[in-house]
Amino acid sequence: MLSLGVESTAHTFGIGICDERGRVLANEKSVYMPKKGWGIIPQEAARHHESVCFEVLERALEKAGMKMEEVDIIAWSQGPGLPPCLHAGARFVRKLSKDYKKPVVGVNHCIAHIEIGLLTTRARDPVVCYVSGGNTQIIAYVSERYRVFGETIDIALGNALDTFAREARLPMPGGAQIEALAKRGTYVPLPYVVKGMDLSYTGIITEAIKKLKRGCKLEDLCYSLQETCFAMLVEVTERALAHTGKEEVLLTGGVAANKRLREMMETMCRERNARFYAVDREFAGDNGAMIAWLGALVFSRAASKCIAKRVRPKPRWRTDEVEVTWK
Repeated sequence: MLSLGVESTAHTFGIGICDERGRVLANEKSVYMPKKGWGIIPQEAARHHESVCFEVLERALEKAGMKMEEVDIIAWSQGPGLPPCLHAGARFVRKLSKDYKKPVVGVNHCIAHIEIGLLTTRARDPVVCYVSGGNTQIIAYVSERYRVFGETIDIALGNALDTFAREARLPMPGGAQIEALAKRGTYVPLPYVVKGMDLSYTGIITEAIKKLKRGCKLEDLCYSLQETCFAMLVEVTERALAHTGKEEVLLTGGVAANKRLREMMETMCRERNARFYAVDREFAGDNGAMIAWLGALVFSRAASKCIAKRVRPKPRWRTDEVEVTWK
């Protein structure tokens, strides 16, 4: 069984192809780059997706050495995400489904990040630290659902870092620039905001921007942002680990590519005698392969129930709203 996955929730338009065993046959994408000094403009990102969708599809099919007729299902990232971007993906999926008479399976973008992490690392039952541009959640599988044990109450970590990077006039993606500059910095105090099991990043970014405008060294602020924001994540992940009694931690999502975050999370796991896993860099950011894989999982266990009658986005579809039928 071959699953073709379409990802279009934010800045990335991706198409991946995999089989029911988890072999990734293709994972092609095109990333919308906003104008200098701006974040994602959803309507522009949607137009980008519409302009590249068939070219990315052609590349993916060529990489997999197959034709569209050989695909069994089309999986698409139904949400959460930016509505214009989701609708661009939905229009593309509707056309493919109509032209090639293929069933469509809508999947949750956040859970796709988790499942591709499980597939590529072979973690079995971890506490998941999922950090990306639009999402920051501490998650674990309990009672047939992925339960959220902690999350950001305002801005996601990836967006927070990008916000600071734009103020500092750093090229996008901002997280990578901050990571590079942080290697030359030293610590300056920034707010540390953990509320119960939840996190808040807006105050930290506001204070860092104020310090930047007052002449604080950019390298020091980059270092301090990473150390503070990542320590908050590690704290909440450690408490979720203790609460659930699990023995593994999986780091996934776009920010999971950060080496310092991996190092801090791995240190915590070693001190707790827990195993640490981090998703491969190829699959850390948004990608079509993770959508294809989750579509294959869902379809293999509930084929008759999961086929979408209408291709409609769910921009606010939460991780813990999904009934996990494939475990």
